[in-house]
Amino acid sequence: MALIDEVNIRVISGGGGNGCVSFRRETGIPYGGPNGGNGGRGGNVYLQATRDKTSLLDFKYQPKYEAERGEHGMGSDCNGHAGEDLTISVPLGTMIYDLATGDLLEDLTRHGQKVLIAEGGRGGRGNLSFKSSTNRAPRTATKGTPGTEKELKLELRLLADVGLIGFPNAGKSSFLSSISRARPKVADYPFTTLEPHLGVVSHKGQGFVIADLPGLIEGASEGTGLGIKFLKHVARNRVLLHLVEITQEPAAIEKNIKLIRKELGAFDKNLLKREELLVFTKVDLLSESAQKRKKQALEKRRLKGFYVSSKTGTGMEKLLDALAERAPKWREEQT
Repeated sequence: MALIDEVNIRVISGGGGNGCVSFRRETGIPYGGPNGGNGGRGGNVYLQATRDKTSLLDFKYQPKYEAERGEHGMGSDCNGHAGEDLTISVPLGTMIYDLATGDLLEDLTRHGQKVLIAEGGRGGRGNLSFKSSTNRAPRTATKGTPGTEKELKLELRLLADVGLIGFPNAGKSSFLSSISRARPKVADYPFTTLEPHLGVVSHKGQGFVIADLPGLIEGASEGTGLGIKFLKHVARNRVLLHLVEITQEPAAIEKNIKLIRKELGAFDKNLLKREELLVFTKVDLLSESAQKRKKQALEKRRLKGFYVSSKTGTGMEKLLDALAERAPKWREEQT
């Protein structure tokens, strides 16, 4: 299944209702004054972020959204009701662009954050509002103004405290499954993860969100493989867990780590400033003596990190302790 993290939609606010031309016609008052009401304003269109949605997939199948038109004014001094506003819920991390200009209109990063995208049309004036000392019986009313139509591009960049990066089949999905409530598809072949998965982790009184992202390959910054679709999600993470399979030779491990960092920097140099923790996975496949030798060889190459096994749980507690220590700072950054 393809990752749906960009969609184009069309939104239309409601047009204003027309004003009314009407006069009182009551028994005993054959020539009553004007009583035409004003038209109601059209409904506005808002976009609002919610943590209850995690995908833009719905918008692929419903790309058009229209708010309600305002009611027309009526006689007997009755103004038309305003059109009902339309609020469209989008996932946290949705960036809203004007498709025509490419301008970023809003970046929705907080639950409940709401932005007015298209203002409803104004209601027209009824003839009652034109009555004056010199014009006691106006026969003038105005039409409501039309609604606003906008073409938008919605781009989702996942909001997670921790992002899992690494080559395909580095053990990211298994890692996420072992420490959270997420259950991504796990299998022994590259590119099992074709779309991001979020897992919520609770450890020693601290909660944080971890994102399992599609694996990187060489040339990702130029769009190879899942390329840009992967890298733009990384920009949201506060810390990167760089997962590396321990069974490779030290030279190959070092090469692959440098290659991943190269792709991050080619996409956005600021990603290289993000805190990165190396996590060497699948240690259960090595004997204790082999693990010790591998650790010594990696440290000689200045590659220090956490040694874990998603299968046996080895090293997980120590890694989660390190993340839990950082979590309070992440919460402060959100306020």
